[in-house]
Amino acid sequence: MLDAIVIIVGIVVGAGIFRTPPLVAANTGSWGLFLSVWLLGGLVSLIGALCYAELSTSFPNTGGDYHFLRRAFGKRFSFLFAWARISVIQTGSIALLAYIVGDYISQLYRLGTYSSAIYAALVVFMLTAINISGVKFGTGTQKLLLAIQFSGLLMVIIAGFLFSPSSASLADIPSVTTNTTPAMGLAMVFVLLTFGGWNEAGYISAELRAGSRKMVNVLVISILFITAIYLLINLAFLYVLGIERMAASEAVGVDLMRAIMGEPGVFLIGVLVAMMALTSVNATIFTGARTNYALGRDFKIFAPLGKWNTNTSSPVNAFLVQGLIALALIGLGAFTRGGFESMVEFTAPVFWFFFLAIGIALFVLRIKEPNVPRPFKVPLYPLTPIIFSGSCAYLLYSSLTYTGMGAMVGVGVLLLGTLFFTVIR
Repeated sequence: MLDAIVIIVGIVVGAGIFRTPPLVAANTGSWGLFLSVWLLGGLVSLIGALCYAELSTSFPNTGGDYHFLRRAFGKRFSFLFAWARISVIQTGSIALLAYIVGDYISQLYRLGTYSSAIYAALVVFMLTAINISGVKFGTGTQKLLLAIQFSGLLMVIIAGFLFSPSSASLADIPSVTTNTTPAMGLAMVFVLLTFGGWNEAGYISAELRAGSRKMVNVLVISILFITAIYLLINLAFLYVLGIERMAASEAVGVDLMRAIMGEPGVFLIGVLVAMMALTSVNATIFTGARTNYALGRDFKIFAPLGKWNTNTSSPVNAFLVQGLIALALIGLGAFTRGGFESMVEFTAPVFWFFFLAIGIALFVLRIKEPNVPRPFKVPLYPLTPIIFSGSCAYLLYSSLTYTGMGAMVGVGVLLLGTLFFTVIR
């Protein structure tokens, strides 16, 4: 259970908490609304986690979402999801998280024009090799990275509450008048993106030594812990900078540490954000290969991906293919000079489309397979999954509305998967 919680928390609590608070502040405009949106984000995530808990305890499988969608909608749709995950969702997430590491390390030591891409590629190569070495090595690395990450987060929280910035240091930080008409919907988009990743628990439900029934505890504990962390760090930002300076900030963590500790604080926060992104990359690599493994089991053309190394307890070929595609996307980001932004546009619409499909799958499987033992049933059914599905539908709409050409490329790759399924059939 501890390994599973470590993986989920490591995926969710990433560098996003140092990128989205200014955007949320600009669209809420007051302390009360700002904190309420973060609480609401935790509540929506908890509702989603309860839906996943029913699916992962009723149908525990290494394939996670892939397995749920296959049982609900059939082979064609599950293939489309696996195609999207291997070509867009998971590999794109690995690439964008690796770019965060590259961007911050490049601030400390630059390697030339393509510095961020070089660091990102090295991160993917190194962590893929570690996870190929075995499940214990992979989760052990995750525990070490998470310990370093939360030590740093604790440092930021303590610094925010215990050290008062000077008037001179605050005077150098710009501020803006916040939105007098709060845009709560847009604020929730950024908050829920920051909470994203807890659904990865589905991919380890069949490997949980304590039994799949414990997945309910894993999900609930993870979400509550993550919500508490987010509230504490946002309170620290508010206490030091206030809502107006937060809304104007392009790097809220840097502004906080600069106000309190000066340039040495800027160096520390740069290292911390890089470590947080590194933790998320490792966890995403660990869970991502599980879908590729499930794809290899079900489709002969991808059979090499379905081989499991019993010595290391890991799908080695699935790790290798995932790593190669992630490296290719890093190369694409380097040539577009958009890096992180390009990967966000590329992945967001496809991700929320399949998240919505998972919410609908809960209803379908209740009707289609009513006699399957369900150790845990989502409370307040059908209201709970309706709220979850509605949230996903709104985020799908928003991701298509607010992103550019990258979103269309991601959708195009998804449609290409439909054509590919028809050909191999």
